[in-house]
Amino acid sequence: MQRPYNFSAGPAAIPAEVLEQAAADMLDWHGCGMGVMEMSHRGKEFISIYEQAESDLRELLAVPEHFKILFMQGGGLAENAIVPMNLSRAATVDFVVTGSWSQNSQKEARKYASEVNVIASGKDSHFTTLPDPAYWQPSRGASYLHICTNETIHGVEFHELPDLKALGVDAPLVIDFSSHVASRPVDWSRVGLAFGGAQKNIGPAGLTIVVVREDLLGHALTICPSAFDYKIVAEHQSMYNTPPTWGIYMAGLTFQWLKRQREGEASGVAAMELRNIAKAQLLYNAIDQSGFYVNKVAANCRSRMNIPFFLHDESRNDAFLAGAKARGLLQLKGHKSVGGMRASLYNAMPLEGVQALVSYMREFEQQHA
Repeated sequence: MQRPYNFSAGPAAIPAEVLEQAAADMLDWHGCGMGVMEMSHRGKEFISIYEQAESDLRELLAVPEHFKILFMQGGGLAENAIVPMNLSRAATVDFVVTGSWSQNSQKEARKYASEVNVIASGKDSHFTTLPDPAYWQPSRGASYLHICTNETIHGVEFHELPDLKALGVDAPLVIDFSSHVASRPVDWSRVGLAFGGAQKNIGPAGLTIVVVREDLLGHALTICPSAFDYKIVAEHQSMYNTPPTWGIYMAGLTFQWLKRQREGEASGVAAMELRNIAKAQLLYNAIDQSGFYVNKVAANCRSRMNIPFFLHDESRNDAFLAGAKARGLLQLKGHKSVGGMRASLYNAMPLEGVQALVSYMREFEQQHA
């Protein structure tokens, strides 16, 4: 049976191969007599799953050895508190606000840092552009500078990470890469810490990935719970408390799936980036060439992962969504705070899904223009 195409922003589609493998392992993982959800996180079976997942992620993202990879809980939203509890040193932190998620992040950080400065914002453009780093006004002596590298709701993306050293900024860069992790390479020379929820490109909800430079460990505030202290979590190989074992297992299967992907001579994350560029370009071209749909984001910072668009006649929104659902095109309704439509094109979304969406959009336009 042809599965529908799921354009959900998260929890999002998971590759069919991964789901099939998980189903096969559900009752008995590799002949051990237990399913992964039943295993002790300290048993040799699960430890092997964890070690393979950590190794594969380090390889896929080319994470340098002086960074620790942590598997945590709480999602990206909890990291808005966990990051300042670990890195703020109760001092000043800087934020670049580019949409809803970075707005939430800076609000949460105010509970833990002595001062939070919004050094640049895209608010005046209704978050349809990214503020030029050349005009950012960083604070002197800030503990870190936070950006959300892809805004899931507003559909803007930093396609290149800012070079803080070139800007004369000593603070480490913290990136929320929840919505594009594993969709493109990361320049770790520009990053101090990266975090992201797994439920978009990596697996089911419940697991959070944190990649943190070793020199940033050991500075947690006294109010930071031990289970959220990066240094403690790193020292215990993410096993200080019972980790989200099923999420780690599913992430590990996804990492293995990613390693098998090929696009020409490219493989892994590099192959996915080529596919994601092609998928996004196909949908953006269909929107731009139409007089029926519109995307308001500036062309130089349009997200490859999350593409919001609007019908010029929004009275037809319900009809559009009903027709899409009838054709197996699911979860296209935009976020309640902005309305319209949104198509999330994460790694598990095949090109055929985007082609089917574009075909339907053209058909709908012909019927209703």
